[in-house]
Amino acid sequence: MLTYDQLTPPERRLWDAFPEGRLVDLRAGDPGTDDPVGDAEWPESRSVRAAVVAALLLGANAAPSGAVPALRLAGARITGRLDLSGAELAHALSLEGCRLDETVSLAGATARTVRIKWSRLPGVDAHLARIEGSFGLRGSVLRGDGLVLSNATVAGEVNLADATISGRRTWAVLAGGLSAGGAVFAERLTTVGGVRMPGASLPRGLFLTGAVLRNPGGDALSAGQLSASTVDCSAGFTATGTVRFRNARIEDLLSFEDATLRGELVGTALQAGDLDLRTAEPPGGTVDLRSARVTSYRDREDSWPAQVLLEGFVYDALRSGETFSRIELRRRLAWVARHPGYAPQPYEQLAAWYRQMGHETYARRVILEKHRRHRRTLHFTGRLWGRMLDVTVGYGFRPWLAGLWLAALSLCGTLVFRAHTPTPVKPGEGSPFQPFVYTLDLLVPFGGLGQRTAWYWKDDVSQWLAYGLVGAGWLLTTAVVAGVTRILSRN
Repeated sequence: MLTYDQLTPPERRLWDAFPEGRLVDLRAGDPGTDDPVGDAEWPESRSVRAAVVAALLLGANAAPSGAVPALRLAGARITGRLDLSGAELAHALSLEGCRLDETVSLAGATARTVRIKWSRLPGVDAHLARIEGSFGLRGSVLRGDGLVLSNATVAGEVNLADATISGRRTWAVLAGGLSAGGAVFAERLTTVGGVRMPGASLPRGLFLTGAVLRNPGGDALSAGQLSASTVDCSAGFTATGTVRFRNARIEDLLSFEDATLRGELVGTALQAGDLDLRTAEPPGGTVDLRSARVTSYRDREDSWPAQVLLEGFVYDALRSGETFSRIELRRRLAWVARHPGYAPQPYEQLAAWYRQMGHETYARRVILEKHRRHRRTLHFTGRLWGRMLDVTVGYGFRPWLAGLWLAALSLCGTLVFRAHTPTPVKPGEGSPFQPFVYTLDLLVPFGGLGQRTAWYWKDDVSQWLAYGLVGAGWLLTTAVVAGVTRILSRN
């Protein structure tokens, strides 16, 4: 047990101030000297042993009646290891502008408010901790051991704004299973290593605006199965490495507006209210939205990566640019086409949305593009037949094309047959030769107008033209029937 006589002068100041929660400020008043991250040496008059801090937090100096004890210390160098593992701390801890020689351990501890602001330390281990107030490392620099909040419970907010955190290995922040009653503020957070928080419960949201997370070749942010009201990765958020939100549940907004993603974005089976992917530049890797479901989706053309995985992606609304213009339709078709290979669902989803908005013409155009994309995956005969359906009736969505072909072939046949004279099958019988009616009789495979059987050709050119018109008539009829059948079966 420490006695008062064993304390140094700065430790006695802290001891005396603790019962009433008064601040002990050991700073010299010179910004250069007081910077905890700087190289300036701090004298012994600014040193406090970690054992003294721990003793006070564990009740070594009883508070007078009516006072609210708290440990509030600024500008101190804390020597030794501050180990509060498993402890029950009944008082708040506030350190500002301090240097800590070793990692702070709060593993399994129960504490009030813990704030270590604008300080330098190797790391904080608070896994399985239960903090009944707030937890903050605002502006602090953690070099070496990083921050561990795995399966911790914080009743209030978690404040990591302006902090710089690096870990020994892959991860700078380990917060899997974290439960925070307040918001997690990590604006302008800088990490060397990834932030890992799978299964975290953040009902007040996660705010990473302006944060810079660096973990090249690994995960910059791993938030699979995260549950949150809002996740804001906008306004300069930069991730070097993969960003994962697999199976995450975000009630309101997931925003990457003006963010820079230098890796993949994995949102497989993500559920979100609004998804904003208007990034500052195209992501450096694939955007995976397979089986994701959002209420509204927003992006812009200059934020599309080379590859977007969209199979199973469901949205209730698209919000980007001139939503119902032909230009925007072409952009959306180009967006869907960035899904590798052939997947019908992204086209069906886009068509369903246009149909829901009352734009049936645009919906038909989307389905037409779906059939064209599918055609590329078929064998030669399938591609040939698909091309025929496309050219003649637009897969049933452009039946007027058949009328144009019929008109063009009728005109061609009429002009050619008018310049030549056929031979009657039975001279002196039947109606006179009518080039236009004869052409129609060749093109229409059903019924008859009496011209085709009454005349024949002696020259090969006209005869082969007649054969060609008969074949074209059958092809047009088959294409029309196939196209109409396709439409009727779909409806």
